[in-house]
Amino acid sequence: MEYPFTRREMMKGFGMAAMALGASGLYGTAYGESGKKGRMPSEKGECKLPPLPYAYDALEPYIDKETLTIHHDKHHAGYVRNFNKAWKKLLDARASGDFSLIKHWSRELAFHGSGHILHTLYWDNMSPGGGEPRGELQEAMNRSFGGFNRFKAQFAAAAKAVEGSGWGVLAFEPFRGYLIILQAEKHQDQTLWGVFPLLICDVWEHAYYLKYQNRRAEYINNFFNIINWVEVENRYKTAKKLSSRR
Repeated sequence: MEYPFTRREMMKGFGMAAMALGASGLYGTAYGESGKKGRMPSEKGECKLPPLPYAYDALEPYIDKETLTIHHDKHHAGYVRNFNKAWKKLLDARASGDFSLIKHWSRELAFHGSGHILHTLYWDNMSPGGGEPRGELQEAMNRSFGGFNRFKAQFAAAAKAVEGSGWGVLAFEPFRGYLIILQAEKHQDQTLWGVFPLLICDVWEHAYYLKYQNRRAEYINNFFNIINWVEVENRYKTAKKLSSRR
């Protein structure tokens, strides 16, 4: 199938979406607004570990308290710490003019920064109760995938098939205005620039191994019981609004 736009036009659209990514409101819990749960980076560009939006045992029996505690307090905290370290090293490099390690610290910034953002989105797109998408998000799934059940089947298959460590991602692609399902290896590979992540499923082993061992498929199937669809729809509405400004 061919689309009525050139490669250059597509990349322009993706670039505009990427510029909107940090705009106030869409990822408030990752980038933050002033005074919002202490999640706003400092003036030096450093980030802080955001608190969970629920108790550590709130997602049981699907995600156990011990896993959630270690995942948030150890793993996510490590991404924040190492992002801040890479940020400082690049700050020092600009001050000294010594860019001999630019490749290393640029990769560290991308890896740990992506890990911080994706984890923050992951926490917030889960909640006790679950349910199914409604309203505009449901309409978008019907248009993009042919219905919720087809979306669910594709999303689950994509997340289960991620090679090694990574993420299953539902995103809004702003140029065509469709939803798209992506795999992300590690934190930053195999992604599509300019899309707005709406729903994130962490398939690193530390997200499920204490309870599920090597049964990733079981963990992903249970993930659908704790999706915060209200949050996902809010992200979708904001993404559409921001992309319309390009």
